[in-house]
Amino acid sequence: MQWLKYLFVSLLLISASGCSNWVYRMNIPQGNFLEQKDIDKLRVEMTREQVIYVLGKPVAEDAFNNATWHYIYLLNHGRDSELRKALQLHFVDNKLVSISGDYEQPKDFNIPLEG
Repeated sequence: MQWLKYLFVSLLLISASGCSNWVYRMNIPQGNFLEQKDIDKLRVEMTREQVIYVLGKPVAEDAFNNATWHYIYLLNHGRDSELRKALQLHFVDNKLVSISGDYEQPKDFNIPLEG
């Protein structure tokens, strides 16, 4: 009779393990969430302070090369899917000179802000 008890517990555990995909997994956003409308506000020759005002502080600044800022966003939707977006801003003499990454460059990017 003891073996019947162990068999029942084993079958119960095996069947319960099949339900693990039903468990709710919370989405976990990390980094700077940016939309294209935020990127469209960037202009060449903006200062670092102006960029921080528009986009916020970057997630990562290179300790050895302060001329590049990295804005990274990661949203984990569960086990097999995640959203990754990255934006790199390049500065020369504390002025924005170019952008690269997963966003489109603004059509007015090469027109500096007035005064």
